[in-house]
Amino acid sequence: MTIWHAIILGIVQGLSEFLPISSSAHLILTPWLLKFPDPGLAFDAALHFGTALAVIIFFWHDLWRIVKAWFASLAKRKATTFDERFAWYMLIGSIPGGLLGALLEKKAEAAFRAPLLIAATLAVMGVVLYVADRLSKKTKDINHIGVWDAVLVGTAQAIAIIPGVSRSGITMTTSLFRNFKREDAARFSFLLSAPITVGAALYEARKLVHGTVDAAFFIGIGVSAIVGYLSIKYLLKYLRKSSFAVFAVYRLLLAGTIVALVVTGLR
Repeated sequence: MTIWHAIILGIVQGLSEFLPISSSAHLILTPWLLKFPDPGLAFDAALHFGTALAVIIFFWHDLWRIVKAWFASLAKRKATTFDERFAWYMLIGSIPGGLLGALLEKKAEAAFRAPLLIAATLAVMGVVLYVADRLSKKTKDINHIGVWDAVLVGTAQAIAIIPGVSRSGITMTTSLFRNFKREDAARFSFLLSAPITVGAALYEARKLVHGTVDAAFFIGIGVSAIVGYLSIKYLLKYLRKSSFAVFAVYRLLLAGTIVALVVTGLR
């Protein structure tokens, strides 16, 4: 892993983690397209730790308020305020993804990394995202999240173990089907990503004990954190006035490009 490779992958992770285009797919496809060694899931997890830092920094005040509310609910043995309920919603939404990720870890390291499978999931989920954006009434904001929203979005998040699905993409899509506004769907997706992304990064970090942690490793984390922070900031601004259509089109174009490269033997 060279420093330049780490910078490229850090930029890719920072952009694709929060845009609904699948960071895991792009981290697999980038080395495949540019013909440099796949750094593997351990380095992928490190980059995800960088984007988890971006979420924590960007939403620091919200997360701190939610954490305090969670402890307050434990002390009272009940959740009476929205922040207290939201803290439990985040926990509920994180459980399915954490369990499925642990169960399917070995599968993710093999069959799920095939380019044609990624192309299929990119295309299918692109269409589903577009349909959700078109059909959603967009009448609910983040202050109206309920327990069923947390359950459904959290369960959908679990499917993102398959590269090409996109964790942010499927959680935003599910929120749209639940009639949330675009910006609020994205905000809920980002807040929900914090615990499971940090947990996954720490879980994968055990592999680094037997590997090499060098300058490129830390540069990749730093770049993904900076680019991720900017991605969150400008995506939220974009979604206040614009639709998800551009991301659906991008997914379909990328899927078509992958299929064409495989069929023609160019990759």
